Amino acid sequence: MSITTTQRPPQPLLPVVPETIIVHLGRPDRPAENVEVTFADYIKNVASSEIYPTWPEEAIKANILAQISFALNRIYTEWYPSRGYDFDITSSTQFDQAFVNGRDVFGNISDLVDEIFNDYLVREGQINPLFAQFCSGTTVTCDGLSQWGSVTLANQGYDAMGILRYYYGDGIRLVENAPVGAVEGSFSGIPLELGSSSNDVYTIQMELNRIRQNFPAIPRIPEVDGIFGPETQAAVQAFQRAFNMPVTGVVDKGVWYRIRQIYTSVKRLADLQGEGIKLSEATPLYPTTLTVGDTGISVTTVQYYLNVFAYFNQYIPMVPIDGIYSQQTADAVAAFQQQYGLEVTGITDRDTWLKMLEVYRGILSMVQGSYEGRIDLYPGFVLSQGMEGSEVSALQQYLVAIAGQDPDIAATEVTGYFGPLTEQAVLAVQQKYGIPESGNVGALTWNTITYLVRRPYRSIMENNGF
Repeated sequence: MSITTTQRPPQPLLPVVPETIIVHLGRPDRPAENVEVTFADYIKNVASSEIYPTWPEEAIKANILAQISFALNRIYTEWYPSRGYDFDITSSTQFDQAFVNGRDVFGNISDLVDEIFNDYLVREGQINPLFAQFCSGTTVTCDGLSQWGSVTLANQGYDAMGILRYYYGDGIRLVENAPVGAVEGSFSGIPLELGSSSNDVYTIQMELNRIRQNFPAIPRIPEVDGIFGPETQAAVQAFQRAFNMPVTGVVDKGVWYRIRQIYTSVKRLADLQGEGIKLSEATPLYPTTLTVGDTGISVTTVQYYLNVFAYFNQYIPMVPIDGIYSQQTADAVAAFQQQYGLEVTGITDRDTWLKMLEVYRGILSMVQGSYEGRIDLYPGFVLSQGMEGSEVSALQQYLVAIAGQDPDIAATEVTGYFGPLTEQAVLAVQQKYGIPESGNVGALTWNTITYLVRRPYRSIMENNGF
């Protein structure tokens, strides 16, 4: 069995400028109309409502960049959605920045926004858009940019970045030509629970470990590895207790956004002097897309799922489970996308991956146990030390069978509890067959173990001419 385990490093998840933004026409806590406008039109409206078109161009540009960064900070932190609202920002200057629905915009402001609407401010070493607080500087003063003060500086010869550094400090820089696209909510729609494994789990683990610095009752998650094990479950339960939520140990939409809200608060992401998000914190564990040429465990997992789909759906071809995203694998992914109403690209993106999980779970519930009448399907979640149940018992039965044929595999017992002996046997299989030695059982390890269990039966049949 040939298994390739190297893979392209995942790329950082950098902020995206949204195509549109939803504005609540009033205070966040008062009923009002929500309007959806393009992000560029929103900034044109705000700038035309906040500043004057007769100001020096560098002062206008500095104010527009502050307004862009402020709005993007609200979107990046999901400030309002994480509090249960169905909008991105308000028109209330008490909370956000001025927006007058339907107003005319100034021509020179419109032209300038078209040039820089996808540029924004960050602090050095951070990736989150700066919470670029600003005020008039006359009737109201604040720690951020003074709108009228920016005019004085521009008249003294300061350019836009010079003005912004005057107010926000020398440690800011400009991100230019950021990508523009649809900004989806950070919650995938699939609850995270014991056995889940994904970048979303990795995010939750990081956020909970940061939150515990302010709330010590939440236990530290020792390994931030993207696998939702018993220690992550205990941290989630402690968080739920601390914030008066039902103690389920499951991260559904409500828990996800409550964690995000508290994380934003303790990191002070919506604060001019907040901690910010480092590039390393925004780099996922797993690739967010897989395409031809990629290799690694993520690819083998996709291939495993495709072969299960192929067994039940004749229009999806089987592929080798070799960890190489070949054209053959891409064609099978494209066939899956065609069958389930997705855009046919052959690339495994977020939507494709989530649909695969949904379909696989549907198959599990349908067959309730056996695949090809002999070996159980991968249960759809990662098995790790501390877990118990029928899936662990099945795993242990397979390991006992393998150990009886292979002295290199440590013996274990069928107890239904994933303890140190089971982990030792799993590690032995991983070491012998070139799988990263985690001691956890994901799709690749499960597939290898069940292959080893089936192999003696195949040999007997082949030797007897079948």
